[in-house]
Amino acid sequence: MVIYGVALLAGCLLAGVFLGELLGQLLGVSANVGGVGIAMLLLIFASDWLKRKGRLKPVTEQGVLFWSSIYIPVVVAMAAGQNVVAALEGGLAAFLAGALAVVVCLPLVPALSRIGGPPAPLPGSGTGEDD
Repeated sequence: MVIYGVALLAGCLLAGVFLGELLGQLLGVSANVGGVGIAMLLLIFASDWLKRKGRLKPVTEQGVLFWSSIYIPVVVAMAAGQNVVAALEGGLAAFLAGALAVVVCLPLVPALSRIGGPPAPLPGSGTGEDD
């Protein structure tokens, strides 16, 4: 079931956050140090181990793939929000440095999107089949 994939992700996230907090305490930092990265590594290793053991059914794997593909953009958005708050608290120079980086990189998006050629067509597109 797909819900097992979600449960696997949630378990890895809880373990990663706990280990990140523990690592922060060991380093003397009052912050979570790498908890999200640890969680993602745990998810990769756990899903690979379950797959090799034959215990990860295709439907469960779909749940893991779905949430792991959503997981990274959500974490990036959360980190970006924290960076904006830190920049505003850090003063005008920090905020201007971030804004300048965005303004300079924005024109590069179309150029970077052209690298690698046209995207591959989606499966079933243009064949007249209903998917």
